[in-house]
Amino acid sequence: MKDSAMFWVAATTLVLLTVTIMAAMNFPFNWVFYVTVLGQIMIVFMVYRVLTDHYSTDKTFSDFYEDNPIGRQN
Repeated sequence: MKDSAMFWVAATTLVLLTVTIMAAMNFPFNWVFYVTVLGQIMIVFMVYRVLTDHYSTDKTFSDFYEDNPIGRQN
């Protein structure tokens, strides 16, 4: 099964939110440190996966925003 780039975006976000919660709840430093290091590694891998993802679209800059395309009317 091929992992989607959006899976890595969601997983990295959850790990970094967990770090924030752990730091706010005064978890032991070593736990927060190791999860932070894991989050940083996941950020690097996430950026790689997003940049190398084979995503294609038929939208152009003339379409403006995706939720409100003003360039083309169907």
